Amino acid sequence: MNDKKLKLVDLAKLAGVSTSTVSRALNDNPLIKLETRQKLQRLAKKHNFSLNTAASRLRTQKTNVIAVMINLDGDTEQSINDPFLLKLVGEINLALNKHGLELLLSNSFMASDDWVNYFINSRRADGLIVVGQGKSQANIEAAANAGVPLVVWGDPKTESNYPIVGSDNYLGGRLATERLLEHGAKNVLFLGDPAHAEIGERYRGYLDAVSKAKATPNVLSIDITSKAAYQGINQLLVDKGLCFDGIMACSDMVALGAMKALKERYISIPNDVGLIGFDDISMADISHPSLSTIKQNTQRASIILVEKLLAQLAGQKVNSQVVEIELINRQSSK
Repeated sequence: MNDKKLKLVDLAKLAGVSTSTVSRALNDNPLIKLETRQKLQRLAKKHNFSLNTAASRLRTQKTNVIAVMINLDGDTEQSINDPFLLKLVGEINLALNKHGLELLLSNSFMASDDWVNYFINSRRADGLIVVGQGKSQANIEAAANAGVPLVVWGDPKTESNYPIVGSDNYLGGRLATERLLEHGAKNVLFLGDPAHAEIGERYRGYLDAVSKAKATPNVLSIDITSKAAYQGINQLLVDKGLCFDGIMACSDMVALGAMKALKERYISIPNDVGLIGFDDISMADISHPSLSTIKQNTQRASIILVEKLLAQLAGQKVNSQVVEIELINRQSSK
């Protein structure tokens, strides 16, 4: 055979299998046994054969691509380089790859308001995983109402017309605050932006813990970045002095920004101020002092996000789901 003109049917004859088996094997579909996949992939490489993915997509009306969109608010400096977002996207990518699917990474600035046309009608992707509910859910609701297969990483206790997968943010906020109060803190500062769906639940947990301890809430509303936390804590210390002895930060990056500001002013952590973050990014364990935090099981969440999206693509109805959390005690709250 002329290798340059080798077709899928020719490769199937050489291997003694069906064309669908070859196609799935070359797409690394887990439905085909690993040994068979590797054998067919070696045969294809030997004969310089590659799938015509464009033709396949036209024929099946499927792209085998899932768009993962970082939903950023217009007034935030948070971006895709946030370590927690990178971690989550990486784990979603692994979960998609196990199903033979590709990831298309985008953000809400690129997609604008018309997610239906940008992702689905334009044939960029078959479905959508949205990372973050943000301060407004209007675009998510509009896409869901238009029938776009989508699932959202956010707060699963939110009432919605779309499935949400995420941590028990209320419990995380409450546990972190209780930890600080149990270890002697009298004035715990909440650091973050309660207007966000997920962070608002963490704030609610904080408020309940403070109320139970008969303490007074103390809130510094900032953008959810380390830079904003650093600037906010510095300004608060200038304006009011050390008016807190504990910080419940809405994320690890926010906590690390606060830690930097405190250390530069020789405020001891945890002797003067106890500090707990949220996420358990890799930097939390190697910071000095190491950062106590609420660990989100993003690996498990990523698998669930993909499974729920695939179920929607198969015409099934799915519900929201809560993923477990864990309080990780390190040096910053001892």
